[in-house]
Amino acid sequence: MSEKLTWQPLDRVAMSLMFVLSCLIALLLWQGEQVAPKVREFSWQDRQIGVDDTAFILTFSRPMDTQSVEANLMIEPSLPGRISWAGRRLAYTLNAPAPYGTEFQVKLANAREKIGTAATDSPPLQPFVGQFKTRDRAFAYIGITGETAGRLVLNNLTQQQTEVLTPADWVVLDFRPYPQGDRILFSAIERSALRQGSWDQHLYTVTTGMVPETDARRRSGSPIAAGEIEPVLDTQGFRNLQFDLANDGSAIVVRRVNQQNPADFGLWVVRPGEAPQRLDSEPGGDFLITPDSQAIAVAQGQGMALIPLQPEAAAPALPAGKEKLLEFLPQFSQVLGFARDGATAAMLKFNTDFTRSLYLVNNRGDQKELLRFKGSIHAVQFDPAQRWLYCLLGELVEAESYREQPFLAAIDLQTDELFPLVLLPEQQGVQMSLAPDGLALMFAQTLAVDTASPQLADAPRGQDGRPIADGRLWFLPLDPAILATKDPAAQLRPEALPIAGFNPRWLP
Repeated sequence: MSEKLTWQPLDRVAMSLMFVLSCLIALLLWQGEQVAPKVREFSWQDRQIGVDDTAFILTFSRPMDTQSVEANLMIEPSLPGRISWAGRRLAYTLNAPAPYGTEFQVKLANAREKIGTAATDSPPLQPFVGQFKTRDRAFAYIGITGETAGRLVLNNLTQQQTEVLTPADWVVLDFRPYPQGDRILFSAIERSALRQGSWDQHLYTVTTGMVPETDARRRSGSPIAAGEIEPVLDTQGFRNLQFDLANDGSAIVVRRVNQQNPADFGLWVVRPGEAPQRLDSEPGGDFLITPDSQAIAVAQGQGMALIPLQPEAAAPALPAGKEKLLEFLPQFSQVLGFARDGATAAMLKFNTDFTRSLYLVNNRGDQKELLRFKGSIHAVQFDPAQRWLYCLLGELVEAESYREQPFLAAIDLQTDELFPLVLLPEQQGVQMSLAPDGLALMFAQTLAVDTASPQLADAPRGQDGRPIADGRLWFLPLDPAILATKDPAAQLRPEALPIAGFNPRWLP
């Protein structure tokens, strides 16, 4: 006689749950193809980007019809670029850096799945709105008058804020911003020492308060203050002269001379947490660190040499297509500037007919003369897209005495044509700095004096060591549409800023 099967209460509950779950699974399987596709990830969501950020990625939950996505993708304000695909990932590469100090939205709606992977009546993409912004538009300069005289000042144009970063009893001589814009490397002398004729400058860093939103300090909620100073390099029996900062912030190169033996001079490398190390190389003149932060281009003897910043065994291998510039170029006297990718440099050559030439030299050894000029080629900077080369030139004025007429110009690197932009007053010290997004030039006009006046004993000093008595900063907007008209000087108008300062530099 068989026993009768009895259901316990727990068995009934378990069977009921199994039945419900089975129904839900069946429903999901039946409607699964009807679920609308969506954007799973946007790589720039809520980020603050800079000039080095050149592309964002959208990742979709389903394979998409590429034409419908490309037709409906919107960026406000507009950012021209090109689209490429890799499976469910869309990459949007900008044609030019995004303008600084701007907030953007990325919108996508009404796009469809790829035909053949879903029913023809499948719902459209769930509407997507992403947002990001660029870094603040900001620059630093050295003040000339009043409370800012000789001090490093930060001007944030986006936030309309000005911050004095260094103490009143120091005179700042030169500076370089770090790649994230959160710190500035600078050299300074105490005013009391400067009054006594001392040129024992020390190197320091100072915080700007502009910490990127992806930085751990911002995420942790730690306070972000401007004006916090840390020592980097004192004299140690040497006099610190010219210095440069690597693009990645990993190293500082300083030219130093022994205070007891002026014939003992050379380049030293300073890295975070390490003692200064002298480079094993021949002494040289002006130098620049290459954009890859791996070498130094320095004037040596009758040419330009490329010196590695670290031993070959420790140096990382260069990727394909990124070969460095030739190791020695005997016909050139100075490297004026590098393109951002490091593959091209602008170099200065002195000719036997007393003219100067501006050359483009690339990593394949190709050399092209852009300009042969009677006068001085003071400075050049490549724009981020490497379409334009901006130049600060001084044209020789034919007169009884030697005089130069300074002016700003742009060279179209596609046609090699030179276009004057702004004619500057004669015999004025001028410096220029190109904004990281390539949309503005900042330049300064200064008046240096040859005087031993006690009133100027601790005044700010120019690169030639002379006191700066007066100076003014100017802002020149650079509209790509105006540059393309081939007569930019007629339309571009510099704006005088209410700032007495010199040596302006944009933050990256």
